[in-house]
Amino acid sequence: MLPDAMHVHDDHGALDDLVDGIHAHLAGDTTTGVPARDDVVRLVRQQNPLARAAMLDLLVDRVLARTRGLDALEPLLRDPEVTEVMVNGAGPVWIERHGALEVTDVELTVRTVHLLIERVVAPLGLRVDRTSPLVDARLPDGSRVNVVVPPLAVDGPCITIRRFGARAIPLSSMCAPGVAALLSWAVRRRSNILVSGGTGAGKTTLLNALAAAIPDGERVVTVEDAAELRLPGPHVVRLEARPATADGLGAVTVRALVRNALRMRPDRIVVGEVRGGEALDMVQAMNTGHEGSLSTCHANAPVDALRRVETMVLMSDVALPLDAVREQLVSAIDLVVHVVRAADGSRHVDAVCEVTGDEARVALVADRRGVRALPRRAPRGAGPEADEAWLS
Repeated sequence: MLPDAMHVHDDHGALDDLVDGIHAHLAGDTTTGVPARDDVVRLVRQQNPLARAAMLDLLVDRVLARTRGLDALEPLLRDPEVTEVMVNGAGPVWIERHGALEVTDVELTVRTVHLLIERVVAPLGLRVDRTSPLVDARLPDGSRVNVVVPPLAVDGPCITIRRFGARAIPLSSMCAPGVAALLSWAVRRRSNILVSGGTGAGKTTLLNALAAAIPDGERVVTVEDAAELRLPGPHVVRLEARPATADGLGAVTVRALVRNALRMRPDRIVVGEVRGGEALDMVQAMNTGHEGSLSTCHANAPVDALRRVETMVLMSDVALPLDAVREQLVSAIDLVVHVVRAADGSRHVDAVCEVTGDEARVALVADRRGVRALPRRAPRGAGPEADEAWLS
């Protein structure tokens, strides 16, 4: 029999146990498909006929959220052209398609939004409420989900789903043919490359396209805060950081994964995005036998990207003088590739710069129109083709 409603509402663990039990009972019944709301109401009442109306509705909603998909959002998520789905509390749902925002005819109530949130976070053992109002999660298809609820979300619970298409984007679709050949050559010859750009500029898409040039015989270990990369190689090991539980336990950081990746016999390490102290470990990996590694960072220009990585290295728990950090950067990073999103929503490589000088400066090698100068740094890895092969 269910405990008193007020006591259950105050005890998140007890409420979760109740929902788990009812959901397990329904999952064990293979004679029916997705249960109707009336069936769930009947089951809850059988277990506790004295449950108050508010608790009854709460339990039924949470059970249904676990047994159904993202009902109202499913048509949007099935559209391969939709790259972002945004729920701003009650009201219409917004999407991003072809790089432009548009409002849809899908409208949600506050209750429906809460059901969708429960459906996303419950299978992952996460919790969203006033004491834990921020959550990052991932859908089974790899889409990244961010949830914000009141009191932080003033106008109601918000859900943002960033989708990642299954179709690979060729490198040639994001830059001029000569630039694509140059970048492919640089990847094959094991240059260390940092991709920079703003939010939504296409950094992850470009990183996937660059990785297509990695030879099949190499072992690649990817490290990400939220798994977004879909590298095409046959020997790819994907690692994903884990946030802390609602109790503040069990967190595994990107930095810990980068350090662990060094023990996994990688030929290359790909860090989805550097945001903090893991930049030091990435730079050290690039300088200690893991040539050909790739990463991204948020920045407005190639030189800004170097300054950001420089700052992040200084944020680590290892005290290093600025001159030593810059020497490490110059030694570690060969090319900075800057990607931008145009006003029409298209994404393209805006600049390819070579890292030069003791002050970690950059020199332009290529822009959106084509190759402007030959790289001066010698390639790190040997290859069967001549160094000038990319010019043909």
